[in-house]
Amino acid sequence: MVAIIDYNMGNLASVYNALKLIGVEAKIVKNPNDLDKFDKVILPGVGAFKDAMDHLEQTGMKSAVLDFAATNKPLIGICLGMQLLFESSQEFGNSKGLGLIKGEVVAFDKTKMDMDEHKIPHVGWNKLFCKPNKLFENLEDPYLYFVHSYHAVCDDKYVIGTTHYGYDFVSAVQNGNIYGFQPHPEKSHDNGIQILKNFVNI
Repeated sequence: MVAIIDYNMGNLASVYNALKLIGVEAKIVKNPNDLDKFDKVILPGVGAFKDAMDHLEQTGMKSAVLDFAATNKPLIGICLGMQLLFESSQEFGNSKGLGLIKGEVVAFDKTKMDMDEHKIPHVGWNKLFCKPNKLFENLEDPYLYFVHSYHAVCDDKYVIGTTHYGYDFVSAVQNGNIYGFQPHPEKSHDNGIQILKNFVNI
């Protein structure tokens, strides 16, 4: 069974409905003590990095997520959830993340972009250039839906997918059993559903 973490910062219903669509048994989990009962965990997220980390701390979910990650069972962070996996973010100052992947989250660099053609936040459909990975099996022309103003910067050894928006940025990562995915699979139609299906089957 898959747990979808509820820490008051997530797009929970859409993720739950996407899993239901592919016949996956999932549960929205608010009690951190229940997390270890699940086979896989999804950490969704919409909003500001610091607010999200504060909510994880206040709800007790931060420790629960770290404990789950240590079990070697698969965990994926989606959108803001992916950013929380890193050590820190520059959003509204400098905030510490979960530290499950070495790296930081930074704002899009406007000096590298034609601002007549590129708006911040990055909103809409864009292509994922992916490395061979179980998460990306059976994808066809993987355009996915993005909504974000910040992106991760990390060692290439963690990078399993990039996207171009003015310049190439990291849009998917893996560190062992920990996965991160910047676009919204639950809003990305068939390709997004396939990615969720692949995660469940890992």
